[in-house]
Amino acid sequence: FTKKYSFISLCLKPEMWQKVAKFKGAEYFRKALYTRCVADFDKVDLHRLEEGPPLTATLTREEGLKYYRTMQTIRRMELKADQLYKQKIIRGFCHLYDGQEACAVGIEGGITLSDHLITAYRAHGYTLTRGGTVREIMAELTGRRGGIAKGKGGSMHMYTKNFYGGNGIVGAQVPLGAGVALACKYLGNDQLCVSLYGDGAANQGQIFETYNMSSLWKLPIIFICENNQYAMGTSVERSAASTEYYKRGDYIPGIRVDGMDVLCVREATKFAAAHCRSGKGPILMELQTYRYHGHSMSDPGVSYRTREEIQEVRSKSDPISMLKDRMLSNNMASIEELKEIDIAVRKEIEDAAQFATTDPEPPLDDLCSHIFANDQPFEVRGATPWTKLTSTS
Repeated sequence: FTKKYSFISLCLKPEMWQKVAKFKGAEYFRKALYTRCVADFDKVDLHRLEEGPPLTATLTREEGLKYYRTMQTIRRMELKADQLYKQKIIRGFCHLYDGQEACAVGIEGGITLSDHLITAYRAHGYTLTRGGTVREIMAELTGRRGGIAKGKGGSMHMYTKNFYGGNGIVGAQVPLGAGVALACKYLGNDQLCVSLYGDGAANQGQIFETYNMSSLWKLPIIFICENNQYAMGTSVERSAASTEYYKRGDYIPGIRVDGMDVLCVREATKFAAAHCRSGKGPILMELQTYRYHGHSMSDPGVSYRTREEIQEVRSKSDPISMLKDRMLSNNMASIEELKEIDIAVRKEIEDAAQFATTDPEPPLDDLCSHIFANDQPFEVRGATPWTKLTSTS
C-alpha cells in the first residue's frame, strides 16, 4: 500500500492534507502514507578517512516521534531544573543541557543500550537516554531518597546500567572510558564505549594520553567532543590554537558533523560504531553544538556572548524545531499530534518536580551505603572516632 501510493505524499500539500484528514479513516491513511522521509545533510568533514557517513538519512515516523518526545523531555526537564535552582530547591553545581539535545538522542540512535557511555558533568540528558526516569533525575537534583543515586550524587553524579556518569573532574572521564573499552575488547562481547567531553576539556593532557593508548591497543571506543563553542566561558578561538577538534587525534580517524541535527548525529554515530566493531580501533567525532544556558547555573552566559547570538541560534538551528519542521513538512505528523506530546511531557515534568520536592531526604544511616556493589555489611568510621556507621551494598 505504502509503496504503491507513495507518490501521493509528494503531491499533497499540508493545507490539502487538512481537507483529506476530514474523511473517515484518514488517520490510518495518513500513517500508511507518511511513514518515512529522507533527510539531506550539507556536509561531513573527514580526517584520515576515504569515506564517511552518508549525506542522507531515512527517518521513520516512529523514530521521529520518539526523538521528538525525548528531546522535548530533556528540554523541559532542564528548564524545570533552572526554575528549581533559582528557588534554591536545587543547590550546588548544576550544568544544563538545553540546546544540545540532538547530541544525546542522536548518539543513542546510533548505538545500543548494551554499549557503554561515559560523559562529563552535563549529564542529565544522557541519564535519561540511558534508561533513567525523569522522576529519578529530578529527585537526584534535589538530593532526595528516590533519586537515581539515592540522593547522594546530585547533578554531576548520576548512573544507570552501562552508563558511568556524570564525572566532576574535567576530562577525567575520557581515560575511564578507555578502561571500559578495554574491558569490552578483553571480553570479546562486540560492545563499545562512547567517551564524551567538551571543547574546554579537549586541551587536557590526559585526553591525548588516552588517544595514544587506545590507538596502540585498537580499543573499541568513540571519542566524542561536544563542541558547544564556549567551554566554561571562553570562545574556542581564544582558547585553542587548533579548533578542528576532530583532527586532534592525529593518527586516529575523525569526523565533524552538525550536532544540532539529530539525524546527522545518528548517522555519524552509526558509522563510528561500525568502525569500532570492525576491529579498526578508536575513532573521534566532533559535534558542533550550542548550549543556551551558561556553563553552569552560576554563569549568566551573556558576558562572553550576546543575547542576540543565543536568539539567532535558537531561531535558526534549534534541534527540536529542526526535527519538528522536518516532520511537518513531510506530513509525518500533525501539529495537534506534536502538541499532545508537548502537553504529556509537561505533565510528566510537573509530576516529577512534585515528587522531587516532597520525597524525603536520605537519612544519615545511608551515608556510607553502596561503597561496594556486592559485599557483606561492614563498619565505617564516621566524622569522629566514636561515630560508627554501617555500609551495606
